[in-house]
Amino acid sequence: MKIILIGGTGKTGKQIIKQALESGHDVTVLVRNPKKIKIADPKLAVVKGDVLVPETLEQAFSGHDIVISALGHKKFFIKTSILSRGTQQIIRAMQKNQIRRFICITSLGINDSRFKLGLYYTLFVIPFIILFYFLDKEKQERIIQQSDLDWTIVRPGQLTNGRKRGHYKHGKGLGSYILTKMISRADVAHFILNEMDKNIYVRKVVELTY
Repeated sequence: MKIILIGGTGKTGKQIIKQALESGHDVTVLVRNPKKIKIADPKLAVVKGDVLVPETLEQAFSGHDIVISALGHKKFFIKTSILSRGTQQIIRAMQKNQIRRFICITSLGINDSRFKLGLYYTLFVIPFIILFYFLDKEKQERIIQQSDLDWTIVRPGQLTNGRKRGHYKHGKGLGSYILTKMISRADVAHFILNEMDKNIYVRKVVELTY
């Protein structure tokens, strides 16, 4: 399958690249700075682009079967719309290139999973550090759900750098109001590649935790 990945320079994105290549897929990574991608593989193409510049998306998306977004940033303390505006441009580029399948990583703790990242996030991290980031993620999800694409929204718990276990919980109603449930970036990538093949959660939101 021909994958185009947005957000490949992040830790989760790098796991998706690694596991997708190991599974034999062709991967194109769209990044603002191609030098940040250190992986070399004949099935990997690195394209310079920006989710807020529509022309770069439309050219890069041509000929692909699926778009995976691991888009993120670190502008936590100011109002931002990078995720929601970037996702709007992704959807438009997909429609112009007639790509139907879209898998997007957001987070547990937003929209109808609010407060499910545990007390530490609910009382401290979200309101004081990542409030604007999470508000933008909520808007991002709504934009995806309003589209006509075959989308899947993936909401992981707190991400870790742990190993790939290959077994974890997935579905709805996960998380906890008290404890912070976690999952490794490697297992998020593992889930996404399985979902890409099996299409269990098309036009659904799925949560991931151990």
